[in-house]
Amino acid sequence: MVVQSDFIPLPEREKVSEPEMKHRAKEFLKELKSRRTVRDFSDQSISREVIENCLLAAGRAPSGANQQPWHFAVVGDPEAKKKIREGAEKEEEAFYGGRAGDEWLDALAHLGTNAEKSFLEKAPYLIVIFAERYSIGPNGEKLKNYYATESVGIATGMLITAINKVGLVSLTHTPSPMGFLNELLDRPENEKPFLILVVGHPDPDTTVPDITKKSLEEIATFLE
Repeated sequence: MVVQSDFIPLPEREKVSEPEMKHRAKEFLKELKSRRTVRDFSDQSISREVIENCLLAAGRAPSGANQQPWHFAVVGDPEAKKKIREGAEKEEEAFYGGRAGDEWLDALAHLGTNAEKSFLEKAPYLIVIFAERYSIGPNGEKLKNYYATESVGIATGMLITAINKVGLVSLTHTPSPMGFLNELLDRPENEKPFLILVVGHPDPDTTVPDITKKSLEEIATFLE
């Protein structure tokens, strides 16, 4: 549970001119255009300090009532990663074997995905993101968390962006259902698995699907 402090002045921020804003916006877009989801990772190690700072950046995300209803379980232990892979592949086999309808499988076909998830073992880190459905008060009472899913989604987006910023790649993986992750990672029942973020360096021979993103006109409307 987060206790709100007294109000303070807005921390001093760098003053940025209009031309510099335009330049930075273009550069940031250029940088994010290089972000791609990959499924082939190398086993090259990553400094824990890098991951820690990416998580701290994600932790700066806005959240409903500033309750910060997220928990990041960072898994680097090979045996733990193996167990996560086994649990995920069990669910994925059921998914590809009939749980998902033909329409869903048809939508995934162009990405070439299947039930085999070797990246869950090869990548140096798995960050399992949990959403706190409710908090536990000092007397053991349940305290409602507001907009938990939305808040955790924002934090996850910031984490993905931070990981790209430092030169790493990631993959969002959502085996369904994900309840097995609570038991494997010893997380309490008030936390619901949100997704597994696979993090590492890309394999030198990795390839990605040749896809495009929607145009500005397709994703935005300006009312001026």
